[in-house]
Amino acid sequence: MLKTRLTAPIVAFAAPLLLYGGALVSQFGFGLHPCEMCYWQRWPHQAAIVLALLALLLRANDKAMRSLTLLAALAIALSGAIGIYHAGVEYGFWEGLTTCATGSGGPVSLDAIMNAPLIRCDTAQWTLFGISLAGFNAIFSLGAAALVLTLLRRRPTSAA
Repeated sequence: MLKTRLTAPIVAFAAPLLLYGGALVSQFGFGLHPCEMCYWQRWPHQAAIVLALLALLLRANDKAMRSLTLLAALAIALSGAIGIYHAGVEYGFWEGLTTCATGSGGPVSLDAIMNAPLIRCDTAQWTLFGISLAGFNAIFSLGAAALVLTLLRRRPTSAA
């Protein structure tokens, strides 16, 4: 399986889907509300999911499939880079946002503002072995992007 021409786009689709899904589970399943920089990390994953899905749908055109998979890998890596920045803010290596932001789009009522949880970007809500969710996103995203790029460089041995 690791040598078929579809392996790279499958990994480019599955990795951000799992990472984005994990973010949603942590938010809605465990009540870890995202800060502004958490949302920043989600956007490239959403783009990568769409790009990789297009690559799989256009698999008959090898050049288009490889180009879309490459763009998906770059989007995954971008999420990892944002994760590094966010983790650095959490660990106090550098300053992050200095203004307040909301995850809500459109008109917002005063009641919604007053009842919204205050989520700071410079405080990790959860860690494991001293690594925050932003840190884990950086590790897994950069690893997945490297894997996809490595798979793209290999020549497939079968037509599948």
